Amino acid sequence: MNRKRNSRAGVTLIEMLVVVTIIALFAAIVGPRLLHRGDQARVVAAKQQISDIQLALGQYKLDTGTFPTQEQGLGALRQQPAGLEQWHGPYLVKDLGNDPWGHPYLYKFPGEHGDEPDIVSLGGDGQPGGTDLNADVVSWK
Repeated sequence: MNRKRNSRAGVTLIEMLVVVTIIALFAAIVGPRLLHRGDQARVVAAKQQISDIQLALGQYKLDTGTFPTQEQGLGALRQQPAGLEQWHGPYLVKDLGNDPWGHPYLYKFPGEHGDEPDIVSLGGDGQPGGTDLNADVVSWK
């Protein structure tokens, strides 16, 4: 009787293959969807960072009367440009890093889309233009 209990206590090879197959099917169905969510999260993060930069630029302009020049760039939000007495920054809590894809944000003033500066993240491909998840994330949309 003891021998029957011991032989039944293990897992058969068939049972193990069924479990592995179910896990593989689950990973094949759910995995790509989760990866796509990560890319969408990067787009949302880039939009939020651009919004934060725009707010900081607005505070900078209130203090100094103008936006940072093209030469000063976004670094003027953290470090006082030479000869600018009205600067009351830093306007960003921490140094501005790269976009969620690891590329630097592009800054253009005067901008081509209104009175505000243009701020651009080049998206996942790091190239101007692009579609879907590789599309540029811009400040004027």
